[in-house]
Amino acid sequence: MKLLGTVLALQVALGVALVALVATDNLPFTDDEADGAPARVAEPSVDNFDSVTAWQLLRDQVALGPRPAGSPQSRRLAQRLRRLMPRGRFEPVPGGLRNVVGTVRGREPGYIVVGAHYDTKDIPGFLGANDGASGTAVVTQLARTIERPRHTIQFILFDGEESPRGTPNQLFAQKGLRGSKVAAPRYRDARAMVLLDFVGDRRLRVPRDGFSSAGLWRRLRAAAQEVGVGRHFPAETQGSIYDDHVPFLREGVPAIDMIDFDFPCWHLRCDDLSNVSERSLDVTGETVYRLLASL
Repeated sequence: MKLLGTVLALQVALGVALVALVATDNLPFTDDEADGAPARVAEPSVDNFDSVTAWQLLRDQVALGPRPAGSPQSRRLAQRLRRLMPRGRFEPVPGGLRNVVGTVRGREPGYIVVGAHYDTKDIPGFLGANDGASGTAVVTQLARTIERPRHTIQFILFDGEESPRGTPNQLFAQKGLRGSKVAAPRYRDARAMVLLDFVGDRRLRVPRDGFSSAGLWRRLRAAAQEVGVGRHFPAETQGSIYDDHVPFLREGVPAIDMIDFDFPCWHLRCDDLSNVSERSLDVTGETVYRLLASL
């Protein structure tokens, strides 16, 4: 009986210790090594970005259902995003599409572009919680948060990033990126361009994409370290990804793409609320907020 009592007491003590570690997000061993992605999303050490509001905007987008470019759901979303954006306006894109643009005035000459796409892939039932809604939510909330930046910031939500239904994958660079192809020449004098794409997945891990400007990416990683979330932006380079930053790079604008392209639900119906996280939006928002303050 005495031995049994000792074993039970030890089990209780271990259980209490485990509960405390989970509650404080300080588990000493997690399955981080399984695929290189952090098993738990870090908590930023600062609180400048309202992730709760961004998360609600992500949920609201998903609630509209599929939102392919030009669809009634996409146009309804665009109307709301224009209202949310400071100095919100539409800028036309061929084919009846439209980018949503907001502006926050800076203290000094020059401007920066921060962008995301708000359309979803034209696949039946595809909700695009990460691929579309996450970047849109963070960019919109950043536009509503930042005040008196050093340089003016043009916040652009691109329409028609996805190629039309039935387009072969090998023609994506030709048929997709419709909104950014229009915006890039118009904003070719930007000091920098920061693109947010897959930034909400639960196991967020964002290495540099092969096209992204190396110098600007180093500043992004430094910003992530400063806000305590550096492990989500490893010192690695993934493959080169054709995304809405490429038209800006072609105009000579230093540009980076924040995209976790290892996201397992890319263009699959499992890209829904069960595979995204408010904490990941917070990691992204706080990092980009700090980056923009440094540019």
